[in-house]
Amino acid sequence: MHLAILMTNTDHSDFAAAHPRDGEKFTQLIRMVRPDWACSVIDIQAGQLPRDLADFDGAMITGSPSSVHDPLPWIAPFLGFIRQLKSAKFPLFGACFGHQAIALALGGEVSVSPQGWVQGLSLNEQRSKTAWTMDLPTPLNLYASHKEYVSRLPDEATELTRCNGLISGFAIGNHVYTTQHHPEMSHHFITALTELMAPTLGPTAYTKAMNSLRERADQHAFAESVAQFFEQAAQ
Repeated sequence: MHLAILMTNTDHSDFAAAHPRDGEKFTQLIRMVRPDWACSVIDIQAGQLPRDLADFDGAMITGSPSSVHDPLPWIAPFLGFIRQLKSAKFPLFGACFGHQAIALALGGEVSVSPQGWVQGLSLNEQRSKTAWTMDLPTPLNLYASHKEYVSRLPDEATELTRCNGLISGFAIGNHVYTTQHHPEMSHHFITALTELMAPTLGPTAYTKAMNSLRERADQHAFAESVAQFFEQAAQ
């Protein structure tokens, strides 16, 4: 299996430079459960797009500190590219920004969260199951770092998970799978990121986030669901 990692992360700070890039994180995520799979990183935020989808069996869209609503020159073409992937029923997974970009591109809505920043470990209620999510634990624990969310799903989408009453994951047929959260983040990274964001979060939200990180995410189980998603889409 050969996956394209569509990197949308625009963080070029010293903090980002001190940690693995998203391409490496998503490669590590899938190789946690499928060590022989190949991954190629395509830098979407630098204006790159895959030249030939025939080179790949599927794609994963990363997170980003940018908003899908930001007037950045690469976002509108990328949303158009997502629509092309959907029309071709090309297997596509999206996390955080990727989840929101897929929703917006396909007719959904993305809004500012009424809960403010969602940071730390998030508990997700499963609303429906697919062939590739049958073995996920309930509740599903994943690391979160976002202040926007998908407030309305695309018409064809099936809601998979909710977090604190808000949509946090969906599927379209057997070729789109998303999560609002960050399965690629290690415990070390989400802890460091939360510490960095302390001034943004404020003391109450920061303490809540750090306390939540006493528990670990269901990273391995979720990685397995992503692998099974691509496997069933290829059949």
